[in-house]
Amino acid sequence: MRNPAFKRLEALLGGWRMEAIVDGRSMGFAHARFEWVEDAAFMRQYTYAEPAEVLDTDWAAHSPMPVTSIIGLDDSRDEFTMLYADARGVFRVYRLNVVDGVWTMYREAPGFNQRFSATFGSDGRTISGAWEASSDALDWCKDFDVSYTREA
Repeated sequence: MRNPAFKRLEALLGGWRMEAIVDGRSMGFAHARFEWVEDAAFMRQYTYAEPAEVLDTDWAAHSPMPVTSIIGLDDSRDEFTMLYADARGVFRVYRLNVVDGVWTMYREAPGFNQRFSATFGSDGRTISGAWEASSDALDWCKDFDVSYTREA
């Protein structure tokens, strides 16, 4: 029996076209798919980019694609945890939540903290957000903007 908290993640389900934007300039596109796994005990996110979709060569050289994440619930805190792994061999743990149309992720790590906040469009077909980074979890700077558009 699935915990009712998982209902908050349903807005993410399906396929999305994702665009990364730095200083107003598109770095390229990727595809993200969110789906239930293990009888809906977890959600899986898989993100990949075709080489022709990455527009900036420096961005392509540092691309984490493909990325796989598994999202699960800590029911004692009513908060989700996301286990992240990418093609560069990077492994991270994020706290994640979707509440009132806002998707947030946060990671505390010595010298490299990260946070993400995005808002779902009223039609459920778009998500607009940004990643930020901080070395001390006090002073934050934008890493890049990101937009998601639901794929048919």
